Amino acid sequence: MKMEGQVRIPSGCAISAVISREGKKISGDIITNSMKPMHDRSNGLGGGFAGYGIYPDYKDFYALHMFFNSRDTRKTCEAFLKERFEIVQSEIIPTHKIPAIKNEPIIWRYFVAPLRSVMSSLQLEEKEFVAKCVIRINDEMPGAYVFSSGKNMGTFKAVGYPEDVGLFYRLEDYKGYSWTAHGRYPTNTPGWWGGAHPFTLLDYSIVHNGEISSYDANRRFVEMFGYKCTLQTDTEVITYIMDYLLRVQELTLEEAASVIAAPFWSTISAKSDLEDKKKHIFLRTMFPSLLVTGPFSIVFGFNGGLMALNDRLKLRSMVVGEKDDKVFISSEEAAIRTMEPNAENIWYPAGGEPVIIKVKEGAF
Repeated sequence: MKMEGQVRIPSGCAISAVISREGKKISGDIITNSMKPMHDRSNGLGGGFAGYGIYPDYKDFYALHMFFNSRDTRKTCEAFLKERFEIVQSEIIPTHKIPAIKNEPIIWRYFVAPLRSVMSSLQLEEKEFVAKCVIRINDEMPGAYVFSSGKNMGTFKAVGYPEDVGLFYRLEDYKGYSWTAHGRYPTNTPGWWGGAHPFTLLDYSIVHNGEISSYDANRRFVEMFGYKCTLQTDTEVITYIMDYLLRVQELTLEEAASVIAAPFWSTISAKSDLEDKKKHIFLRTMFPSLLVTGPFSIVFGFNGGLMALNDRLKLRSMVVGEKDDKVFISSEEAAIRTMEPNAENIWYPAGGEPVIIKVKEGAF
């Protein structure tokens, strides 16, 4: 008989999230504690968090969180950055050494502003310029990895159980209006620091439970537009899909959800609203290679909100709850009850139907 830890758990991985509609600050220890009742969904090979609104003093600058394998790599990367950005702050990310987190790389952060002269010479707008720089570092600079690159947000991840990762990064010292979390149980890819969730680009972040059977088709499509999948896990591609659909193609969140979790053709045919039917036909026809197949539940973070989404067959669990101005999302209700014992309006979103929560305008 196989014992726990000796058998593959295809429904493994845990996700959790919380957001304040009013933009009120939430301490990072709340999201860390939410992962404790889902401990057995992870196996210690990856945990991570994303916090939004955590850098108010540097809210107008891109916060680059980076792993380096050596001081020489850091110096080489800094030279690359100084040619393209004004670095207004450079520092090691504070951590709390604990036995559970081992073999950590050099963990650094830079607050930067793109150099207008360089952007102008390349004829690139700001976000496109930053995205290209991030992708280039991750693809061409061995031993250096940008794992967060948004404004007024940051990700924190490592090899370990998520509750240990939160303690390691001292998340109780951060406060944000929105948090996401992930505990990883890798099934087909290795567990390493860069492969832990969330995966990010600019202010977009993804935590994911499931497997992407369409990964090769999705990857080939996005790589035609300059993205590079280098992190040895299928989830990375969802971040680039969302960046492409929202930032490049300027789709709405609802439209992007209808691309990656597209309704079946039979469902579209049965729609009585002609305009709605035309929209779904257009999206399925225009972006067929960006349909994400396989079981998944994801939480997508962005400046000012969150979106939760299941695959259209709902093959992975996801539950949502509310209390006052806060909305909670998780793989299990127990995690929500840890964040808010008196949570109300508990519901389980249908497959393929996005749950979108936005902070009221101006609050963040």
